[in-house]
Amino acid sequence: MVWGKRNQPIEVELTNERQRQTYYGAVNFQTHRFHLKAFRAGNGRHTVEYVEWLRTLYPTAKLLLLWDGASYHRYAEMQAYLTTLNPSLEPHEWLVTCLLFAPNAPDQNPVEDIWLQGKNFLPKHFSLHKTFAQVKHSFFDCLNDLKFESTKFSSYSHNPQLI
Repeated sequence: MVWGKRNQPIEVELTNERQRQTYYGAVNFQTHRFHLKAFRAGNGRHTVEYVEWLRTLYPTAKLLLLWDGASYHRYAEMQAYLTTLNPSLEPHEWLVTCLLFAPNAPDQNPVEDIWLQGKNFLPKHFSLHKTFAQVKHSFFDCLNDLKFESTKFSSYSHNPQLI
């Protein structure tokens, strides 16, 4: 409660301890493992950092990434990165290839099912946490390196180079 004089506003400084959290995630279609990494925002720089991180997980693989329509997947930073990474190579030789799902087609994207699993996990376990940081950590632990099964995988199983 706050007490003060009538007709005079009382200013109370509030601090919002919650910070926005963005997660990037990819599922390896061969092992069905989900690889999650947290960033402060979704943008071109973080997209490139995420792809570089995936390359450290699979240093000898050619990565084929299937992306949703997020604009930062197509930003100049990502285009410049791909141009630098795949200079004068034929498309079948590219180290990283990015393809987009059809617009507004979450039914094609198995990662959407993984996000839903994480979002369903949170309300069931929210009361166990006292801080937003603990909630974020719990969400991350729930999904990171998850072995995930989806009927959507069968749509892509004919391509052995998918990650």
